[in-house]
Amino acid sequence: MYTSINEFIQEWNQEAASTQKLMDALTDSSLQQMVTPDDRSLGRIAWHVVTSTPGMLNEFGIKVDMVENDNTVPTSAKEIAEAFRKVSADTIDGVQKQWTDDTLKEMKNVFGMEMPKSVTLSLFLKHLIHHRGQMTVLMRQAGITVPGVYGPAREEWVHMGMEAPVI
Repeated sequence: MYTSINEFIQEWNQEAASTQKLMDALTDSSLQQMVTPDDRSLGRIAWHVVTSTPGMLNEFGIKVDMVENDNTVPTSAKEIAEAFRKVSADTIDGVQKQWTDDTLKEMKNVFGMEMPKSVTLSLFLKHLIHHRGQMTVLMRQAGITVPGVYGPAREEWVHMGMEAPVI
C-alpha cells in the first residue's frame, strides 16, 4: 500500500524498467513459445501486460489511452516492446496528473471489491510482476538470455567477475 504518489512512481519506475528489459529481449520467434497448447503464448502474455496496463488504470479511475487492437497479438517483438514503453510513460503521467496523496485514501470499487485507491496501485504492480515471472520462464524455454531483474541472471555473473551459482 502506498502513502504517496511519489512512492508509487519510484516503485513503478523500477519495476517498469525491469519489465522493459524483458520486453526488449523478446524476439519475433519467441512470441510463439508456450508451456502447453492450452495456455497463453509468451507473445500473448507480453501483450496482456501491455494492454492490461491502461485497462487496469481505467478501471481504477485513472483515464489513459487504451491500446488499439488489444485483442490481436503483434507478430513483432519490437512492436510489443515499444507499446509497453508508451503505456509505462502514460502510467506515470496519468497517476501524477489525476491523483494526489489524499486520493490514495479514497475507496474504490474495483473488480467487485471495495479497496483504498492505494491498494489498487499495489495490486496493479503485483499483476505486472506476476506476468513478468511467467515471461522469464517462457523466455528461457525459447532460448533467450533473460536479463536479471532483482539480481544478476545466470549469464550476467561473469560480467561481475564471478561464477554463477550452481544447482
